[in-house]
Amino acid sequence: MSSEPAQSPPSVRTEEVRLLEGPNLCFPRPAVKVTLALPGYLAASPDQVRAVAAAVGLRRRGQPGAPGSEQRQQVLVRIVERVARSVAAAAGTKRLGVRTRPAGETDVVVCAFVWRQRGRAQALGEAIGPVLQSLLEGGSLADAVAPHAAAVTSAPRGDGPRVVTPRIPVASITGTNGKTTTTRLLAHICMTAGLTTGWSSTDGVVVQGETIEPGDYSGPAGARAVLDAPGVQIGILETARGGMLLRGMGITHNDVSVVTNVSADHLGLQGIDTVDQLAEVKAIVTKATKPGGWVVLNGEDPRVWAMRAGIRARPWVFTADPSAPAVREALGAGGRATTVLDGHVTVLTHDGVPDRLVRVIDLPMALSGLSHHNVLNALAGASAALGLGVAREFVIEGLRTFRPDDLLNPGRMNTYTVPTERGEVTVVVDLAHNEAGLEALLDVSRGLCAPGGRVHLALGTAGDRTDEILQALGEIAGLRADHVVAAHKVQYLRGRTAQDLEAQLRIGLGHAGVADIASYPTELSGLQACVEVADDGDVVAVMCHAERAEITQWLRSLSATADDEHAIRRKVVRARGEHEAEEALTALWEVEDPRERIRLAEELAAAHPDDARITYELAGTHDAAGEEDLAVALYERALAAGLREPHRHRAQIQLASSLRNLGQVQAAESVIEDVAARHPESLGVAAFRALVQHDAGHASQALADLLTAVVAASTDPDVARYRRALTASASALREHPQG
Repeated sequence: MSSEPAQSPPSVRTEEVRLLEGPNLCFPRPAVKVTLALPGYLAASPDQVRAVAAAVGLRRRGQPGAPGSEQRQQVLVRIVERVARSVAAAAGTKRLGVRTRPAGETDVVVCAFVWRQRGRAQALGEAIGPVLQSLLEGGSLADAVAPHAAAVTSAPRGDGPRVVTPRIPVASITGTNGKTTTTRLLAHICMTAGLTTGWSSTDGVVVQGETIEPGDYSGPAGARAVLDAPGVQIGILETARGGMLLRGMGITHNDVSVVTNVSADHLGLQGIDTVDQLAEVKAIVTKATKPGGWVVLNGEDPRVWAMRAGIRARPWVFTADPSAPAVREALGAGGRATTVLDGHVTVLTHDGVPDRLVRVIDLPMALSGLSHHNVLNALAGASAALGLGVAREFVIEGLRTFRPDDLLNPGRMNTYTVPTERGEVTVVVDLAHNEAGLEALLDVSRGLCAPGGRVHLALGTAGDRTDEILQALGEIAGLRADHVVAAHKVQYLRGRTAQDLEAQLRIGLGHAGVADIASYPTELSGLQACVEVADDGDVVAVMCHAERAEITQWLRSLSATADDEHAIRRKVVRARGEHEAEEALTALWEVEDPRERIRLAEELAAAHPDDARITYELAGTHDAAGEEDLAVALYERALAAGLREPHRHRAQIQLASSLRNLGQVQAAESVIEDVAARHPESLGVAAFRALVQHDAGHASQALADLLTAVVAASTDPDVARYRRALTASASALREHPQG
């Protein structure tokens, strides 16, 4: 048998010729992106590379770098640019915008050039690789270029770019986190102002709150659909990295651009391997902003704020810190700033007069201040609205009325109260697709969790994350949640298996000391498992991407209620161990007259019927007035109503004391023993227990137990010195009781 000799791999490969229809990573206008693999050039001898450099007219060609080196790649970047210009010039285009850059692999170079005619642009992109191959084989530049230049010249001209030139005001919003929420908020403000508003996002194309095209429309198709919709007066475009990399922006320019933040997400895709490269992609929207427009940038993110260097428009910074350097820099450049000043969303201009719009506490989306990232989203949305020319009063009204529920902002920090057999459980549904998102979700969940309660987490994300990001998510979950389960999204595995994805999460959980977790095939089943074991006051958080509708339907089947701003505030105050009427309760005990104190407490009880904490305080006012019989009934009612710590054991102590004063010693003993079993470290409990034991005729036992408690808890140096003797005395009293 005869065999053909094995062919050597090509020295030059054209990996991709992609026509970008709008502003892109290289140019603020349509461009062709050519990705070239050059293994032959990378492995060539220095003399071969010098010869090619001389052929294309590079002046500084003496240092081609060693084979396989990054220095060699830098030389290849310059050679590719010269070849692209040479082919274009031979085809009749004397002036052509060309940019080249190294890619992640050392043998890969990306070349981009501006285009106007589709057919000729495609032909030019396809010509670069063959010309490079000919040059490496020793051909002259003229001989290598001629046939390919002729092919470019004879190629059908084709149509022009499909990029849309807006005829209405447009805002483009991008970022790693918060872009969907900011898009929805800005659209809500514009509709509040009476403007017919269209917007596109990962959920679809929406006009005046009605979805006209469901699906992920965060790319150019979404922009075209919004701007083509009849009657739309203002367009809000969520602009994701994928669309900008694969097709460019869908519009020629915008009036306002917003960048919420940049963090590690979707790395390793389309040649974007680092956060700095991702920031370069996000900055595309800022460079497309008209000179008379506004670029709204997060002043708390250094990569985002650095984008001001490449813009033609005016900078508008947003940050919760009014003393941030970015504020001074923006104002010094003739821009504006939106910040939090004295608890108010405030706009600052160069004239120095603060314009206070609304209190942060009155922002429903801020979740009573728990959600720092939503405070930033509110600052960004307000800035963008004002930049678009929306009147101040409508911006204020829009901020006051935008609620984080499943109607206005579905899937983004939606909180529910779920009744269960063990009490009320809070469920938080959020996308939380990366590390920053998960941190924000757990911040909110912990802030809503009752004292002593637990945070449960249904952990899961899409498969197009690096191993490092998945492990980081697992570690964050293990460190910050009390109970974690894996909840998979099988339709978003994106090349991974569920087992591989979960293995990476488990590595991160192991770093946090979590040895094992249960695993569920869907987001809903993971959520259900967490709710099943949650107790009263616990919070269950679910990272929801795929099953938002199913989760909402299941919650409704349980008679769950969406939390409004008042319910959220009550939970936040409770989580702090406080009550929404905390100031009134504090003032209550500053009243000297017992009858006036009782009257004020009764008014509070009437305003908060069946409120366990208020009932407890009312009991205390009767107790302090010597009305133990009334106090006992109220203490028992408060405990039965679910009074939580730290007030629950205090109510039991006071109940036991009142029962003792009424001569009901056995009832007092039952109550105080229960408290002592749960709070063995408390000297106060030990003291009241000793009094009850004394009245029950157990004086020696009372003294022994009190001595034991003092020895265990006291830091007094004399107690420490005589600890052995005091312990022995307590034992003797128990063995030989007196009286």
